[in-house]
Amino acid sequence: MGLFKRNPFGHILFLKKWLIRIFGVMTHQRYRGFNEMHIEGSEIIKNLPETNVLFISNHQTYFADVVAMFHVFNASLNGREDNIKNVGYLWQPKLNIYYVAASETMKEGLLPRILAYAGAITVERTWRAKGKDIKREVNPNDTENIKIALEDGWVITFPQGTTRSFKPVRKGTAHIIKQHKPIVVPIVIDGFRRSFDRKGLRIKKKGILQSMVIKEPLDIDYDNETIEEIVEKIEYAIEQHPSLLKVIPVEVLEEQKELDKKRMWEY
Repeated sequence: MGLFKRNPFGHILFLKKWLIRIFGVMTHQRYRGFNEMHIEGSEIIKNLPETNVLFISNHQTYFADVVAMFHVFNASLNGREDNIKNVGYLWQPKLNIYYVAASETMKEGLLPRILAYAGAITVERTWRAKGKDIKREVNPNDTENIKIALEDGWVITFPQGTTRSFKPVRKGTAHIIKQHKPIVVPIVIDGFRRSFDRKGLRIKKKGILQSMVIKEPLDIDYDNETIEEIVEKIEYAIEQHPSLLKVIPVEVLEEQKELDKKRMWEY
């Protein structure tokens, strides 16, 4: 790899590699130390193609979820099965992993800007900005950048577009799936909301068992399934369909309500 070789977004790969190494070492104990992470299904990662893979997941913090996925993906690709023991797996990280993030989130301070260099595809939310509900057209540059990222590698997205549980899946993800026909891999996470603050930068509580379940790729008829059918399939896959509210323990729902109230005050 040339010292100044760049990816399609102009990021220098040598610099990106060192950012992933440094932040990987700095964050490792957040998932294997201060807290522990239970992983299932990481063997699926090893069998995926090099490009055009879309990971869909529920969302609990701005950054901790994505960082955990970088750890798990690279650990799996380096022979770890359902564990992230020995952070040496980050010495040669996969450099074509990207994640979709709101533009305003990635501009909130120096650290988010640095993390953006590690692989963020920034998009403008069409429904919310600065804590207020809005309505604006999709920026065509955003969808084009997701296309470029899929052609170059793997993309992580959070189709609800929020860290709040059981919010609707945005149809934009279904449109991307129909248009680009990626392999779609669902991921279900838990415990991150209890471990970290909303941004996922500060450890809120230690001794929490986090979990990450990587599921088999979805069976999607790209040509014949409707947007609505794909949206519903996504909701069930990431365990965020409204019907599943019936089986969520009451104490978990109460905790979510309290967190929602706190976040409203933060805005």
